[in-house]
Amino acid sequence: MKPYENPELRALLDVYSDSTSPDRGSVADHLTALVLAEHAADPLIVATATDLAVFPGDGRPPEVRGFRLNIPGFTELTAISHLGPAIGTLVALERRGAHELWRSDAARLVEVIRGVRLVNGPALWRDGLGISSFAGREHDIATMVEYACELAQVYLLRALGEPGYLTPASLASDYLDVGSERFPVSGNKLMVATFALYGLDHVHRWINWFHGLGIDWARALVAITGRQGRPTAGTTKSTTSLVRLLRHISHDELALTRVFVAPTLAGFESPTDGDLAAVGAVEGPLRWQLARVMSSMELAPVMFGGYPAFVEPPLLGPELSPGASEVSEFPPVRAADDWHTMITRLRLTLEDPRQLLAAGVTDFIAERLVAAGNDPRAVVIPGLDTETYPRGR
Repeated sequence: MKPYENPELRALLDVYSDSTSPDRGSVADHLTALVLAEHAADPLIVATATDLAVFPGDGRPPEVRGFRLNIPGFTELTAISHLGPAIGTLVALERRGAHELWRSDAARLVEVIRGVRLVNGPALWRDGLGISSFAGREHDIATMVEYACELAQVYLLRALGEPGYLTPASLASDYLDVGSERFPVSGNKLMVATFALYGLDHVHRWINWFHGLGIDWARALVAITGRQGRPTAGTTKSTTSLVRLLRHISHDELALTRVFVAPTLAGFESPTDGDLAAVGAVEGPLRWQLARVMSSMELAPVMFGGYPAFVEPPLLGPELSPGASEVSEFPPVRAADDWHTMITRLRLTLEDPRQLLAAGVTDFIAERLVAAGNDPRAVVIPGLDTETYPRGR
């Protein structure tokens, strides 16, 4: 049952702000309408979990590009990058006493890995997926994938055949941090390499796309809508990699004050058959909601001019210091061989519910790709270009 409301006080509140009124006649709505008109011609970039849309402004039709699930190679690279978490999960199951369960899961992984090894090869990455940013690296990527599958398969088969072997200690020594003659490249480096390749491809696509659209970054508005990964992740500017990527792509012209992370704001569904009608329909409501937020921001210096002002927090934490035992934000990656920082970031993506799992190195790759003039071959991919993989296995 709805609680009692005093009608006179309800009316007083509605004069100031009534978000349910269709005529938008409240005091707050009047300021919102002026802010909306002021920014009507500004380009608006809207991100959902799977797509980016650019609304050029002044009612011009949107442009849409997919990312994550909606680009070639995402599934294939994610399958390899998640071998580490899959095996780690088996260790966690064993520690909980779920002996038969992990054995069944391990056997399934071994069987599927065998299938991957049969179809993997340069032709898959060159012709099957046709990822232009990987041109010239297809053989190296196929070699890395074969190595990753063999490393995982050998570890799993030993775990299935040797009682007591599946432990955190063996996971570290024989998989995550392995460095033997047979397996000179660790599982951790494989994870970094696959995440880096994913970042290389989608950032390369975005740079080309945004350049073709001629985005005026100083005037651009960004809304990151809905769920970005696991339910708790990517809900702030520092925990969604999109903000760091767009900052790099814009050469830092995109102001953080014009970026809005809005997980409760509805975006749009991926368009089908090139029909952008449904995408175009969300522009008006999205711009109105952003104008409401910006209008309330405008009140702060008007009402509280003599008090300390808000300043945007940094998108990254401090550099990882020697001997550090804990972190709460991503430390900056200093170079393609800064393994301690990159692997620390991998841990943070799992342990911090705010982080996106695939975001560990994408901002570093974006920074290097922008510096290289968007030439993928000029970017050193950690874990791929920095390592020598055994060939002819």
